[in-house]
Amino acid sequence: MTYTVVVINLFALACLLWSLLRDPARTRRSLAISLRSFLRVLPSVLAIVVLIGLLRGFLPPELVSRILGERSGFGGVMVAASLGTVLHIPSIISFPLAASVLEEGASVTAVAAFVTTLTMIGTVTLPLEARELGRRFALLRNGLSFVLAIIVALIMGAIL
Repeated sequence: MTYTVVVINLFALACLLWSLLRDPARTRRSLAISLRSFLRVLPSVLAIVVLIGLLRGFLPPELVSRILGERSGFGGVMVAASLGTVLHIPSIISFPLAASVLEEGASVTAVAAFVTTLTMIGTVTLPLEARELGRRFALLRNGLSFVLAIIVALIMGAIL
């Protein structure tokens, strides 16, 4: 465990103890709510852990590097962006997946494109968005979001 993790956990524990001393009933209600929230996202987290395990077990790092690595160029960025566009994963769950793919040899630009399109584009929700806001608006918003996601990924790749 790193020093930062220890400091953050000690700070959280101190805040919890302070809250318990100040208002025990409210703290217990908050803990119950947070436990229910944790249990609600647990299946998704476990599914991502399994997905990451399968990814690491069946996809050799050389393949990931060839498809999404620095040498794949703009094509690798577009593959990652396309995956982010069609997958429907909560963004908080996508970060461990992105970190795993980065460790396997994917470029920062490709990973940034994946995470950015995942959060900005809603192909699963596109029919609802088109019905409620209009087809033209929904397509324009998603199209512009895709272009902006690629620009953000390229900037992040240049910076990092």
